[in-house]
Amino acid sequence: MEDEEGPECGKPDFVLLDQVTMEDFMENLKRRFQKGRIYTYIGEVLVSVNPYQELPLYGPEAIAKYQGRELYERPPHLYAVANAAYRAMKRRSRDTCIVISGESGAGKTEASKHIMQYIAAVTNPSQRAEVERVKNVLLKSTCVLEAFGNARTNRNHNSSRFGKYMDINFDFKGDPVGGHIHSYLLEKSRVLKQHVGERNFHSFYQVLDSDEKSHYQAVMEAMRVIGFSPEEVASVRRILAAILHLGNIEFVELEEGGQEQGRLAVTEEVLVDHVAELTATPREMVLRCLLARTVASGGRDLIEKGHTAAEASYARDACAKAVYQRLFEWVVDRINGVMEPRGRDPRRDGKDTVIGVLDIYGFEVFPVNSFEQFCINYCNEKLQQLFIQLILKQEQEEYEREGIAWQSVEYFNNATIVELVERPHRGILAVLDEACSTAGPITDRIFLQTLDTHHRHHPHYTSRQVHLCPRLARWEGARPLPPHWPWPPRYSVEGFIDKNRDSLFQDFKRLLYNSSDPTLRAMWPDGQQDITEVTKRPLTAGTLFKNSMVALVENLASKEPFYVRCIKPNEDKVAEKLDEGHCRHQVAYLGLLENVRVRRAGFASRQPYPRFLLRYKMTCEYTWPNHLLGSDKAAVGALLEQHGLQGDVAFGHSKLFIRSPRTLVTLEQSRACLIPIIVLLLQKAWRGTLARRYCRRLRAVYTIMRWFRRHKVRAHLTELQRQFQTARQPPHYGRDLVWPQPPAVLQPFQDICQALFCRWRARQLVKNIPPSDMAQIKAKVAAMAALQELRQDWGCRRAWARDYLSSATDNPTASGLFAQRLKTLREKDGFGAVLFSSHVRKVNRFNKSRDRALLLTDRHLYKLEPGRQYRVMRTVPLDAVTGLSVTSGRDQLVVVHSRGYDDLVVCLHRSRPPLDNRVGELVGVLASHCQGEGRPLEVRVSDCIPLTQRGARRLVSVEPRPEQPEPDFRCSRGAFTLLWPSC
Repeated sequence: MEDEEGPECGKPDFVLLDQVTMEDFMENLKRRFQKGRIYTYIGEVLVSVNPYQELPLYGPEAIAKYQGRELYERPPHLYAVANAAYRAMKRRSRDTCIVISGESGAGKTEASKHIMQYIAAVTNPSQRAEVERVKNVLLKSTCVLEAFGNARTNRNHNSSRFGKYMDINFDFKGDPVGGHIHSYLLEKSRVLKQHVGERNFHSFYQVLDSDEKSHYQAVMEAMRVIGFSPEEVASVRRILAAILHLGNIEFVELEEGGQEQGRLAVTEEVLVDHVAELTATPREMVLRCLLARTVASGGRDLIEKGHTAAEASYARDACAKAVYQRLFEWVVDRINGVMEPRGRDPRRDGKDTVIGVLDIYGFEVFPVNSFEQFCINYCNEKLQQLFIQLILKQEQEEYEREGIAWQSVEYFNNATIVELVERPHRGILAVLDEACSTAGPITDRIFLQTLDTHHRHHPHYTSRQVHLCPRLARWEGARPLPPHWPWPPRYSVEGFIDKNRDSLFQDFKRLLYNSSDPTLRAMWPDGQQDITEVTKRPLTAGTLFKNSMVALVENLASKEPFYVRCIKPNEDKVAEKLDEGHCRHQVAYLGLLENVRVRRAGFASRQPYPRFLLRYKMTCEYTWPNHLLGSDKAAVGALLEQHGLQGDVAFGHSKLFIRSPRTLVTLEQSRACLIPIIVLLLQKAWRGTLARRYCRRLRAVYTIMRWFRRHKVRAHLTELQRQFQTARQPPHYGRDLVWPQPPAVLQPFQDICQALFCRWRARQLVKNIPPSDMAQIKAKVAAMAALQELRQDWGCRRAWARDYLSSATDNPTASGLFAQRLKTLREKDGFGAVLFSSHVRKVNRFNKSRDRALLLTDRHLYKLEPGRQYRVMRTVPLDAVTGLSVTSGRDQLVVVHSRGYDDLVVCLHRSRPPLDNRVGELVGVLASHCQGEGRPLEVRVSDCIPLTQRGARRLVSVEPRPEQPEPDFRCSRGAFTLLWPSC
């Protein structure tokens, strides 16, 4: 344990006291309480003293401090016990339980809240939605159950007037996936009356009192989170109001002399109206149930029997108690329905583990104790018996069984007290049941006399009739006398029979079952029973409670228990005050001193040898991974000897007994240091296994893929060979053949094959073309590449004559003149060939359009004037021409761009046939020539062509006009428009 508490704070574990006496125990308890240390250990049992004030002991920082730690690594705390129970559940997959006990006002309810908060804080790190929902319901359920089941008493402002045991289900990850609440013996008599200075259940005040508004809102929010519908919440409020109005109803017997002499009536019938409205039942039926009851005669006849005023009051009170009890049970069942694990399949998800939290009523001793206190204190006796069996008796018996020498500790075994209460046929509850089932006038006094007859010689039983003493002279009742209680409770048997019968007339059950409120109706399923139906006698309240206690103890005994023993420091509920005499009584009847003696005389922990080796064998070279010694006991001895811990243990026949918790802490620390190394080794081996398995699978996959690829390649090549068997046949050379879809791996190969095939087929087609046509073919190919399919019609399907001005067909009147001019230019400029010639319509920078001729040779571009024997008007070196611009339509507009010269804007026309498409021919021959010279020629296709003339930027576009006889240009605002005669 970390040294966070100095000597001035006392011993953090009562086992460490120098002497085990009541004086030393109380001195240590008082010293720790004065220093704000409200928690102290007795081995693994936690002793808690209610501080009656808020202390800075809780919250996220404290939770982180205790999370994952061993019990003795931190100072005593509730969180340490909660963590120990949670780790035992998660590590060993064992069901555990935390039993919180102590008298009323000792802080049991607050302890259970802190335990629930710790469990909620350390679970669900992955933030799963379903787990978060369950956690919220678990936390909020406490608020709701406190509202309906807790009340203010003279000993406790928030006293639980019912017993609660909650099972929390966890999955294999250690996250809560559900839960179930068991409730025991609600003190429903509190609905009718309370002791002076006490209150009814909180729920009534939260509905009525404005001072309780914050608590009421907290309960409403909790019910919303849990899943109560608005209709159900409204029904709950109406039921509470109905109980209050029902309690105000009074009865009067009509005076003699009237017409209704001897009949019973309600003093204020408006209260009946309120009850009928709030319970959604007919007013006449409510009034009939209050004033009379229906009885079945020997046959099937029904008789209505009127009540006396006393009988009516009894029926009213029984109805009020029963309605509230059914309401409380319905709330618990509703919460359980929401908390039940959803979609859990043990075959798929594994078995759930459980942590149980028991918050049961505290031991109560009042000046007058009735049937409720008798049941509550019997419950505490039953739990004390379980504590004795698990902590004291079983421990000593185990030492004897294992052959461990030790000093026996005397303790009181209260089994005789429990047997006095629950023994069949002769026990107090059995005698009470017999009295309740006997026909005839059986009174509480007759019941007491029967008890005296059976138990007058019992050492732990006394009554006024048996032992008359001055202290008991004014008390009529009986009491079991347990020696471990310094002041034995005295019970008044008045009302025992009525409370044990717990009878309610069937008329009220049928009335509420037939309510139109579905929530109220669901609380009374037994109301559908016909009045003439014969049923078994229902079990009495005492028998039901005894059976539930037996089942509870069996449930707790099947789990690994952790104990929180709560002590109430004073009766005044005042902070920083410890009444030593009062605390002595609690220490005595809780058996804490005997617990310390057993722990000091015995051993803090014991484990079977195989389990001990399984957990700690990795810390010793002789036992890891498996030992070769003669037995597990010898292996454990070798392990402890290597750690130097053999002096703090004892060897039993089948178990190792460890005296000091320090030994366990040392072993756990050694194990914690080695676990990462072992985990790393296991991860390494497992990752290697996974890698080898993956490698084998990968090799198999690659083998399959390789053979499959081969198959697909062969199949594809075979299909190609079959498809292209006729590809060499002229004239198409496989033009119409369809290439099959290749596998992905052959796609690049097929792309190359297609390119090769296209080149081969082109070669086959081209090699048969005469040499005289090759220049035309090259020009067409150049035009196609330059226009890039942007101009659909460019004259590719006709023969290209190139020199149209020398053609008698195209220029019949002036072809001779042009031939003479061409001869002169050839002699002057020395060009080799005419690339293109045609008549054009041009527009200049002065916005004047004229007919001209265009001559393109391999050296120059000439603009000629046809009207003057084709006189040269402009000469541009061909290497100065940088590009051409054409449109995408059928018009013959061409813009010639040249470096250092104005752009030339012309339209090819006066062709034969008219408007023949020759733009593509001009582009092709010029592009082919430039390719031959190895210089670029930019060809642009646009319907709005920019150009430059004398440094000014202009645009030229085309406007189709059906009525236009000849192409011509129109100039406006620095732009040219070609008016093209459209067909």
